[in-house]
Amino acid sequence: MTGGGFDLFAITSPGLEPLVERELRALGCADAAALPGGVTFTGDADTIAQANLHLRAASRVVARAGAFHARALGELERRARLLPWERFIGRGRAIRIRATCRKSRLYHEKAVAERIAGAIVAATGAEIVPSAALPDDEADGAAGELAQLVLVRMLHDECTVSIDSSGALLHRRGYRTSTAKAPLRETLAAALLLLSEWPTHLPLLDPLCGSGTIPIEGALIARRIPPGLHRRFAFLEWPVVDATRWPHHIAGAREQILPAAPAPIHGSDRDAGAIAAALANAERAGVAADIVFRRAAISAAEPAGRGGWLVSNPPYGRRIGAGTGGDLRDLYAQLGHLARRRLSGWHVTLLLPAAPLERAVGLAFRELARTTNGGLGVRMVQAVVPGPADDG
Repeated sequence: MTGGGFDLFAITSPGLEPLVERELRALGCADAAALPGGVTFTGDADTIAQANLHLRAASRVVARAGAFHARALGELERRARLLPWERFIGRGRAIRIRATCRKSRLYHEKAVAERIAGAIVAATGAEIVPSAALPDDEADGAAGELAQLVLVRMLHDECTVSIDSSGALLHRRGYRTSTAKAPLRETLAAALLLLSEWPTHLPLLDPLCGSGTIPIEGALIARRIPPGLHRRFAFLEWPVVDATRWPHHIAGAREQILPAAPAPIHGSDRDAGAIAAALANAERAGVAADIVFRRAAISAAEPAGRGGWLVSNPPYGRRIGAGTGGDLRDLYAQLGHLARRRLSGWHVTLLLPAAPLERAVGLAFRELARTTNGGLGVRMVQAVVPGPADDG
């Protein structure tokens, strides 16, 4: 792809920056460096294509259009007109602007967005989408792909302008239209699996699988199926990008896909509706043959073989809006009982909200990362289930 060099930034959930840096370095981005909120790196249009296609834990990838100092609206628009808008926005393209202002003399976000819009229209003849019509990040689906998103941040009177290369948020893989209660974002499920260091030749079990996100993401990882394989991305509309190269990236990715997952992947849940959603989601993701889903209580969960990884996102009261502390402690105690009774030597990796529930499991957990889920602070933790010799 053409387009020259870009200063890039992969936006992440808090706490996942080191993981996404590791992902980018694996893609050949040797200069990737984690910062609060994401990872900086540089590259050309091919780099942008690879990042959007392959990153599993990032939220979106943006290109920096420029940064400058501004303390007045006139100065803001004048300096914004000097940015290379023609690289990113074709004439007549619809755009939407999201502005944030902190600790700056320019504090009115709507006014900042209007001045940036004026600069873009003057340079490109773009069509501004009214802010009331903008989807938020939770609903940033097909509607979000129709207009180019421009991100503007004012901090300490420094204006940073970024152009979104992803379109819909990267967690929207395209397979999950059926969900159970409190679905886990695909990016967070992938991060949990990657940080657990699950060896894909060993079994994977999620006994509280809900709509199947963790087993499905596990199957995608195990088979080397890129998360963006069935997506279209915003950067393909940039004037400096040769979109005809995109099929070459897809073809190269398909060559790496394994025909089947190397080890069994099991998901179970006591809710029949959740299992039905999981089956439908796995079918859309193209990994239905790699996962065994069944309706079962935790106590009846099927270990998928000798030695393996249990990876799960158990419910917690604030997330599901139900359940007393005692009920949840009982559920976590059941997880611990399952592990000690049937999963000797297994690794157990969980997404947990607080230490009291962690203690109810009864395993010696270590922390892998801290992040957020649905606005709630959570921790990714892991323990190894003692074997008979370890019990003394």
